[in-house]
Amino acid sequence: MKQSHSLRNVFLVGLSVAGLTLTACGGAEGPPKPPPPAPPEYADKHMPPDHWGNPDIIAEGQAIYTGQQNIDVNCASCHGKNGKPVKAGARDFRQTEHMKLYSDSQWFWRVSEGVKGTKMKAWKSKLSEDEIWKVIAFEATFGLEGQEYDVAKKQWVPLGTAGAAGAATEEAPAAEAPTEEAPAE
Repeated sequence: MKQSHSLRNVFLVGLSVAGLTLTACGGAEGPPKPPPPAPPEYADKHMPPDHWGNPDIIAEGQAIYTGQQNIDVNCASCHGKNGKPVKAGARDFRQTEHMKLYSDSQWFWRVSEGVKGTKMKAWKSKLSEDEIWKVIAFEATFGLEGQEYDVAKKQWVPLGTAGAAGAATEEAPAAEAPTEEAPAE
């Protein structure tokens, strides 16, 4: 009898711990929240158009990301070689819906300046602007494969369609802007 109570208590404690772990990891929080907008000095910085989906740029970005090009920079040590974090708190670059919340300017800002309140440090002293864009082009292959950021539409679109001429493109910014800008208030 005493052993069955002990077994039941162990089971209940284990179940409670599992429930708390799921809650703490965001299992019940709903969709990810949009990030703050990039500050003015970063708001107009955008990926060079020839970088999106360019295999040579992506290969260079991978070499930087994995520390092969510069031993002082190794994004993979926290974010994993395939975008799956290996350290607690690191962004999971494989989560497409979360990745889509960030414009290219926001990604550039975060890599350049780091993220306050986290272990993500600023890399602008170790990487040039072009190297940062190459890293971002590589990181995009994890959760945004085949997409690029359309500055006019303020959204991620299929590769090769950003800035395409046409009435739909010209009307899209007005429709998309409130959604993108709302969190800034």
